Amino acid sequence: MSSQDEATGDGVRWIGSAWHTRWLEAETDRLLEFGRGSRLDSGGFARQGDDGVPQDGSHELWLTCRMTHVHSLGHLMGRPGCGALADHGLSAITSIFADPEHGGWFAEVGRDGVPVTTSKAAYPHAFVILASSSATAAGRPGAADLLASALRVSEEHFWDDGAGMVVEEWDRSFATLDAYRGVNANMHSVEAYLAAADVTGQRIWLDRAVRILERVVHGFARDWSWRLPEHFDEGWNALPDYNRDRPADPFRPYGATIGHWFEWARLTLHARAALEALGDQPAAWMLDDPKGLFDAGVREGWSVDGSPGFVYTVDWEGRPVVRERMHWVAAEAIGAAAALHHATGETAYDRWYRTWWDYVDEDVIDRVNGSWWHELAPDGSVSRTTWDTKADLYHAVQATVIPRLPLTPSLATALRESQGA
Repeated sequence: MSSQDEATGDGVRWIGSAWHTRWLEAETDRLLEFGRGSRLDSGGFARQGDDGVPQDGSHELWLTCRMTHVHSLGHLMGRPGCGALADHGLSAITSIFADPEHGGWFAEVGRDGVPVTTSKAAYPHAFVILASSSATAAGRPGAADLLASALRVSEEHFWDDGAGMVVEEWDRSFATLDAYRGVNANMHSVEAYLAAADVTGQRIWLDRAVRILERVVHGFARDWSWRLPEHFDEGWNALPDYNRDRPADPFRPYGATIGHWFEWARLTLHARAALEALGDQPAAWMLDDPKGLFDAGVREGWSVDGSPGFVYTVDWEGRPVVRERMHWVAAEAIGAAAALHHATGETAYDRWYRTWWDYVDEDVIDRVNGSWWHELAPDGSVSRTTWDTKADLYHAVQATVIPRLPLTPSLATALRESQGA
């Protein structure tokens, strides 16, 4: 039985209703207020403890970029102070993280200004594109120049035109390329390319996003019965046993990652809508495959061990591996349900959307100290197996914004256009 068959309509619809939209807006504001505490005087943003206090540690590029993106959205939504926070993030990206000798950006820099790692990875570089795209849409000073630089680095070093994918990681001088290939970095490159296409008007970034989506969603995911492999060698051969001994790795876990199935489904629908807006006729798989990924995520991820929430990962038979509930998986499921409802109008997706917001409201939102719990155990208690701090705002805020906007253009551009700017 499919997820659509299980989710029968009951005459109630949340997506698009004025009442629910007001609730989403209030939750956006609650999250943004918590996130103000992540600002570091030394530059960029930090992870936050349960009470919102910024934590000691190094500067992380991906986190600063994601918070810059979120504050750019906040500025576009008219939230005072968010513009200055976005500027704070842009300043850190162009100073603390930038490599003046070889170009690109360091993934992690100590509070003393010394890089913790000198490798150049596709994952955080994708977030530089996303952050600068959103900040450009928000009219923040210096953002357009940063975006141009980020796209140039992506073009010169990460885009592999023969593979139709991005490569994973270089050494500092972009001389030696690591043999590992991963679809997580490609997924966030899709998101970044879609945002860049909207901001710059350059069709090439949309076309590259679609090429990645076709190979990953219509190729790898479909070939593996929707249990999308995450890890590959340099010839794009799947490595199904990768990190078997480290199943809860925060960035490269063993097995198939449920939340990414929802994320890939949603991104495919965004790209499909972007093609339609340009007068193109998208291929049928761009709607059929997101439905397949969504159904698999419900079937193998949601409450499969008798407790609410999504398991983190499954093996190649669909059995749970890491059972902890990550907040971002629920956020991405919500986003995918909203996107499929936008694309199809089918009430079943609204039903799942409501189910998962009820779960988030009851178990994931921390109404005492703020924000959302990053990770829960199967029994609903706070867990710290993979993450020991509160989450950055990226996934949670997007879950509150995506249902309120059309599938295209991307979030920051859609917010800008909604103002008639």
